[in-house]
Amino acid sequence: MKKLSLAVAASLLALGATACKQQPAAQNDNPAAAPVQAPNGDWSKLVSATTEGGMLMGNPQAKVKVVEFGSMTCHVCADFATKDEAKLVDNYVKTGNVSFEFRNFVRDPLDIAISLVTRCAGATPQFFTLTNGIYAEQKSFFDRIQAVPQDQLAQLQSLPPAQQFARMAQLAGVQEWAAQRGLPSGKTSQCLADQGEIDRIVQMNSDASSTYDIPGTPTFLVDGEEVKPTPGQGNWDALEAAIKAAQ
Repeated sequence: MKKLSLAVAASLLALGATACKQQPAAQNDNPAAAPVQAPNGDWSKLVSATTEGGMLMGNPQAKVKVVEFGSMTCHVCADFATKDEAKLVDNYVKTGNVSFEFRNFVRDPLDIAISLVTRCAGATPQFFTLTNGIYAEQKSFFDRIQAVPQDQLAQLQSLPPAQQFARMAQLAGVQEWAAQRGLPSGKTSQCLADQGEIDRIVQMNSDASSTYDIPGTPTFLVDGEEVKPTPGQGNWDALEAAIKAAQ
């Protein structure tokens, strides 16, 4: 993938964007003020925003809390989303025993652009649908950016940050992709220009780096403790073992 060396974006991400590999993640310690019910008995259909900036799927008062710090441009994150996340959701989140929070940990301008689009769905199941859909087609977005002439990418540096991310989303085809899945381009254009949301994403990175010293993505926490995969194995085996131990 071409190096996306946007000056303003680089300054935004000077808080420690890192390599794509498995490492720590954080948790939501903000239980709901009042009891909540699972939609039709399926807790995976309930999504809420957390004070830390993430999106939480499942019972906010679940006994076990799983958090992933994930980058939308990380291929290891994509592998987990497409191969293993369904096991977490089907076996643990749906029952209400485990909650799953996803926090964007951005690494580059394309990552920010995609994150702004997926987060535009708000605290709804559509957030996870869009996030996992992007992961499933991750390579196609990379290919589109690779096809953009370098001089066009360089021209983005003259734009204000919000306009840079909007243009990046257009070049990658993210807005068109999201519109085909029920998120209108007019709405995503507003989200891509939302400086408050850009600041929120950057602040999430800063908080994650200062609190958990995250060196890469994906990083998982179970009840605030980092889950470290066994060398040679994927994230799921170690994550499931930690969940079972916490239960």
